[in-house]
Amino acid sequence: MEKITVGIEGLLLFNPKVFKDERGEFYETYNKTLYASLLPGVSFIQDNLSKSHLNVLRGLHFQMPPFEQGKLVQVIKGSVLDVAVDLRKNSATYGAHFSVELNDTNKLQFWIPPGFAHGFLSLEDDTIFTYKCTNNYSPAHEKTLLWNDPQLTINWGEIKPIVSLKDLQGVPFNSFITPF
Repeated sequence: MEKITVGIEGLLLFNPKVFKDERGEFYETYNKTLYASLLPGVSFIQDNLSKSHLNVLRGLHFQMPPFEQGKLVQVIKGSVLDVAVDLRKNSATYGAHFSVELNDTNKLQFWIPPGFAHGFLSLEDDTIFTYKCTNNYSPAHEKTLLWNDPQLTINWGEIKPIVSLKDLQGVPFNSFITPF
């Protein structure tokens, strides 16, 4: 497993070793011992899966303390543009975002620690997206930043996304007071 640092402290990409032969391919999506060494002190307690149509945009979601979540995300089938926004007030990259394409070909995994908003845009029909979480989901603690807030300058591409009512009503970044 290759561990890749990116431009925002705390965010990581993992590139698993894939074994291919005439039958197809095999790789470990999770190994508790390996991830204990890659992400010391992190334990996962909930797994989630979503299936999305082409151009479905989900996010930018996060949970407030004490139910903040770290997420290890990956695509099983299809592809997404995955985005994390830094909400840590004392971070040098507060308000900055990082985006990466995750797909069933590159098999990259993206670690997003607590203190980030997260969202993704499905780039293919029937995309299957999974994520391991470090805390249970709490509807009362879930918050949403406005996905297309001009202050965040996220380039989602030239599409008309399919967005839920909840995500359309996200909070603008300039009126958000971070607890992180």
